[in-house]
Amino acid sequence: MQFLDFEQPLEELYAQVNKLKDMSAKNGIDVSKTLKELESSIEEQRNKIYKDLTPWQRVQLSRHPDRPYMHYYVEQLFTNFRELYGDRQVKDDKAMVGGMAELDGMPVMVIGQQKGVNTKMRQLRNFGMANPEGYRKALRLMKMAEKFNRPVITFIDTPGAYPGLEAEERGQGEAIARNLYEMFGLKVPVICVVIGEGASGGALGIGIGDKVAMLENTWYTVISPENCSTILWRSWDYKVQAAEQLKLTSEDMKGFKLVDDVLKEPNGGAHAKPEEMAATLKQYLLDSLKELNGVDADERINKRIEKFSAMGFYQEA
Repeated sequence: MQFLDFEQPLEELYAQVNKLKDMSAKNGIDVSKTLKELESSIEEQRNKIYKDLTPWQRVQLSRHPDRPYMHYYVEQLFTNFRELYGDRQVKDDKAMVGGMAELDGMPVMVIGQQKGVNTKMRQLRNFGMANPEGYRKALRLMKMAEKFNRPVITFIDTPGAYPGLEAEERGQGEAIARNLYEMFGLKVPVICVVIGEGASGGALGIGIGDKVAMLENTWYTVISPENCSTILWRSWDYKVQAAEQLKLTSEDMKGFKLVDDVLKEPNGGAHAKPEEMAATLKQYLLDSLKELNGVDADERINKRIEKFSAMGFYQEA
């Protein structure tokens, strides 16, 4: 188990628990009473830490190395998942994963960013940063879903679209813009969920839906706090202040009406009890699909367009 800097009190308590368990195993000492007291202290400390998290702490949680990624949710929520590859133009982008699956027997198309669970896999997945071919693959699968009348479910978890020169040469901006345009007109229900990081156009490229939700400890904004700090202060040292000013938390996004729902995470974050988080997410998807399937396609498209057109606010001088 890995701990973030603000979770240090928990790390110390867990160290005591492990020490007691080792002592019990070696010497046959009954430590059940002390263990029970420590477990109670852990829960009390966890409640204290997670009661009022700062925006930067939520950013840290969204990047926790033990946090469930897209593949975990695919395995837990869906059956008969069949991954589909390639954009039919350049190559297959490993950062963007998609395929047909079933959700409680209902045929769906699942698409999302996958970061990788270890160093080797993170390099293979390009740390969840998709190239243009990744967004074109996603669009190809969305169009296939429309053809076969399958609802589209997207999982957003990216630090941004890949910013390399070769990505720009192959049309990164156009690929994302094309996805935005096409997703507004998809005739099937579209549900988008931010499960980790939601940065910039990289997230928005698969983020236009009838329902857009965020897990509690995720973020969604135009730029990461570090990069914002670099632009404004020429240093990463002000990333905490940048996180505060960007208003990037799920609570902020819901308040601005930029997302429809916020899914509460287990105490300690999604990585603390991933099965519980998966169950919450599955129920949300089932309830949302039941609601959306009862709406006529044209009406659903109009509502989708109206929702996004009404986003944002401004003041004329």
